[in-house]
Amino acid sequence: MSVLRFDNVSKRYASGREALSEVSFEVGAGEMLFVTGHSGAGKSTLLKLIHLSERPSRGAVLFGDRNLLKVRGRRVALHRREVGVVFQDHRLLTDRSVADNVGLPLVLRGERRADTGKRVRSVLDRVGLGDRAGALPGQLSAGEQQRVGIARAIIAEPRLLVADEPTGNLDPTLSAEIMALFESLPERGTSVMIASHDLALVKRMRKRVLVLNQGRLVDDIRPEDLAE
Repeated sequence: MSVLRFDNVSKRYASGREALSEVSFEVGAGEMLFVTGHSGAGKSTLLKLIHLSERPSRGAVLFGDRNLLKVRGRRVALHRREVGVVFQDHRLLTDRSVADNVGLPLVLRGERRADTGKRVRSVLDRVGLGDRAGALPGQLSAGEQQRVGIARAIIAEPRLLVADEPTGNLDPTLSAEIMALFESLPERGTSVMIASHDLALVKRMRKRVLVLNQGRLVDDIRPEDLAE
């Protein structure tokens, strides 16, 4: 069963630049995979189509049995509850505590405060930040801020997590820790798609890899085909 399907998807901006051209692939439920390619290959655009920051010019993006082109108005927010997003620049609220940042998706959904607090404590423990709940983002290291962003993205147990260059500003040790977190998510029912240009990291993880080049999907590499 697929959680996501791109069916001949193209994206052309008003400037005339075609960021994606006839891209087709599927992501299975509970699958972890990478999207890679040169700068400007279309990785970020692809992720934006998934969480409805952009719309395709042609083709269909299907989330389960839902055609995202038909998702409008208030249903956009409902869709985004099922897609967790991890940004390279964290995008944390600097005047709110770690706990408040992580619990925000549940607050926006109207969850009870007591339930939200319990789930925040649980997810912060999972990402190794149980003792930092009351800290402000500015008091955290880059690696800790990234883990807060991941905790916020997974607290609502989304069907799919998308991450845009999540280790781009981290050293190799921290990158390994972040990847271990991502790798633990599929067993909990969340599919994971990571955009990265770090080819050494991608090879080391030995997961499926989609390769973009100038907006086209030029390769779909299975884990067993990745060279040592």
